[in-house]
Amino acid sequence: MGFSLVGSLGSQILVRNYHPGRSEIQSFSERGTHTINFKLSEVRSRSARISFSKREAIEFEERTSPDEVRKEIEQCYELIRRLGRGVVYLGSSRMGPSHSHYKQAQELGREIANLLDCTSWSGAGPGLMDAATKGALQAGKPVGGFKIGREAGEWTASNFHPYLPSETYLTCRFFSARKHGLVDAAVRSTSSIRTAVVALPGGIGTLDEVFEILALIQLERIGSELPVPFLLMNYDSFYSKLLDFLDNCEDWGTVSKGEVASLWNVCNSNSEALAYLADFYNLPLSDKGRLAQSLRGTVPS
Repeated sequence: MGFSLVGSLGSQILVRNYHPGRSEIQSFSERGTHTINFKLSEVRSRSARISFSKREAIEFEERTSPDEVRKEIEQCYELIRRLGRGVVYLGSSRMGPSHSHYKQAQELGREIANLLDCTSWSGAGPGLMDAATKGALQAGKPVGGFKIGREAGEWTASNFHPYLPSETYLTCRFFSARKHGLVDAAVRSTSSIRTAVVALPGGIGTLDEVFEILALIQLERIGSELPVPFLLMNYDSFYSKLLDFLDNCEDWGTVSKGEVASLWNVCNSNSEALAYLADFYNLPLSDKGRLAQSLRGTVPS
């Protein structure tokens, strides 16, 4: 199937016709009509290479069909079907084991896995994703992940995870497929399934995922029938300026009063997060969690 483009140049009218395998340019003027034909070579899929200043070039395979994305999304869904839905962690790939937030995220991953008794999901990358994964493994609970072909920080030389079994994660070529997986892993299909989204401190990639999921909850594409708890971990006031900005959005009228606050729960510590989840799912807390609730004066009768 072909198509045409029409334009003008001075007193001339130019018509460019595209057909499979060839292109045709026609010129109409007072002097007459002229036609030029071009034969187009076949376009084939090839590897491309992008160079960034002060960075190594990154190789990738061009997408040749939308079916490739669809198939990868189906692979994500199949992995979730095998391992089960659960808590999804979003967070920085750059905060390593020496960072205090890493230690907090590892503890949180362990305690939530014990509390909710579910699979822990992440982007299967380094940093805080790695911390939450290790915490869940310490609890002896299943883990799963959707790794991207190239992750910031470490592990860029290989598409393979350094310690997770290959059957527990999927290395995605497409960010869209990875996002589908991270969202679907948190969806509650029955009331007996316990899931959550936990946003740990992070940068651009984390914020991209946080606001996409926040928008899906706002539009009731997630949690319309069975709500999914969304926790924003404000370690050391990491997200305080972001929260101030969202308050300013209320003043400007771009979001309704109290709208954002109703979509998630801001937690300044792991104990607050555990207390919130225990209350959400009506689960018994450990002594540590009960102490945190007692200090806030919210111990249930």
